[in-house]
Amino acid sequence: MKIHEYQAKQIFARYGLPIPKGYPAMSLDEAEQNAHRLIDETGTPVVVVKAQIHAGGRGKGGGVKLAKNGPKEVRELAEKMLGMQLVTHQTGPQGQKVRRLYIEQGLPIERELYLGMVVDREKRRVAMMASTEGGMEIEKVAAETPEKIHTVHIDPAIGLGAFQAKHLAFALDLQRHGKETVAEFVKLATKLADLFVKEDCSLCEINPLIVTKDGHVLALDAKINFDDNADFRHKEWIELRDVHEEDPVELEAKAAGLSYVSLDGNIGCLVNGAGLAMSTMDIIKYFGGEPANFLDVGGGADEKAVTTAFRMILSSPKVKAIFVNIFGGIMKCDVIAAGVINASKQVGLKVPLVVRLEGTNVELGRKMLAESGLRIESAMSMKDGAQKVVAAAGK
Repeated sequence: MKIHEYQAKQIFARYGLPIPKGYPAMSLDEAEQNAHRLIDETGTPVVVVKAQIHAGGRGKGGGVKLAKNGPKEVRELAEKMLGMQLVTHQTGPQGQKVRRLYIEQGLPIERELYLGMVVDREKRRVAMMASTEGGMEIEKVAAETPEKIHTVHIDPAIGLGAFQAKHLAFALDLQRHGKETVAEFVKLATKLADLFVKEDCSLCEINPLIVTKDGHVLALDAKINFDDNADFRHKEWIELRDVHEEDPVELEAKAAGLSYVSLDGNIGCLVNGAGLAMSTMDIIKYFGGEPANFLDVGGGADEKAVTTAFRMILSSPKVKAIFVNIFGGIMKCDVIAAGVINASKQVGLKVPLVVRLEGTNVELGRKMLAESGLRIESAMSMKDGAQKVVAAAGK
C-alpha cells in the first residue's frame, strides 16, 4: 500500500525525523492560505508547491514548482497543477490526475543525498542504502554507478547499530560539514529504522535527503510503502488510503479476498495457488506471451469467488486471451468450471479461453466446460496450455 508524501511526512514527524514545514491543500483557497501560514511561520517568502500522486519523478513532469513571490503566485501554480494529468516515468503515458497538493517551505540546499530502506529477501534482512546521488532515480544509479550506493544490513535482534549509521555518514562524506551534521544523520537514520519496523513498511525512501547551507540534515521528500500483509494490525491505514491512486480492479479483488496484481500484458491468468500462478506467468513468457495479471483464487475459493475473479479479468480491454490453469486439491475442478461458465455468461466471453484442469473432479469439470457451449480450448498440460493461449492472443 502506497501513501502520499505529505502523509509520509506526518509519520516522519511522529518519529522525530526532521522535515521542512508544510501543509496539504485540496483546493486553491487552501493552497493560498497555507502559503500565508508558511511565510508567517518561517519568515521566508520561498514556497514550494508539490503535486501529490503515488509516483516518483514529479519534478521532471512539472509537478514540483517554486514560488518566490508570495501566496498569489502559489495560487497561480496550484491552479495549473490541480486537475492536471501528471505524466512521470512511473505513471506511464496516461499519467495520473492531481487531486492533492503539498505546500512546503523552501530551504537553502547545500547538497542532495539519498537514503532508503527495503527488505532484502536474499539476505533476509532489512537493508538501509545511502548514496551521494540524491534527487536521481536510484534504479538509474544502481545500473550506471553501483559503487555510489552504500548498503548496511540490519540485525533484527538489535536494530540499526550506531556504527552502521556512522559508516553511511562517512560514506556520504558528511564529516566535511562538521560533527553536528554527522550526529544529525545518525539520529535520523536510527529513527527511520525504528519507523520502518514499527509501521510494517516494505519501503521507506528519502530522495532527496538534503544538507542545508548551515549544515542541518532534513528529509525534503518522503516515500513510504506499507506491507499489505500487516494491515490487520494497522486499522489507521484505512484513513491513509487514496482509492483514486489505486487500480480499481485490485481494490475489488482485495475486497473479495483474492490476490490480484495488474500487469502490462494481454493474456489473463486465473490460477489457484501463488506458486502455480508464478509458474504460469513464467511459462507464458517463455513461449513469447505477456501476462495481463497475477491472480491467485486460493485453495478454498468458492464458485462466487471464481466468478468474481473471472469477471475482473474480462473487465480489462487489453486482455486478448485467457488461460485458466487449475490443479484441484482442496479446490475442486467442477467448482472452477462452474465459476468460469457463470462469469462467461454474465460478462459475455469474447476472447479465446484456454483451460487446463487437473486433480479433484477433473472429469466432471471438463465435461461441464465441454457442454457449456462456450469457446473453450482444452489443454492437457501447462506447456500445451501456454502454447495455445500465446498463439490465441497473437491472432
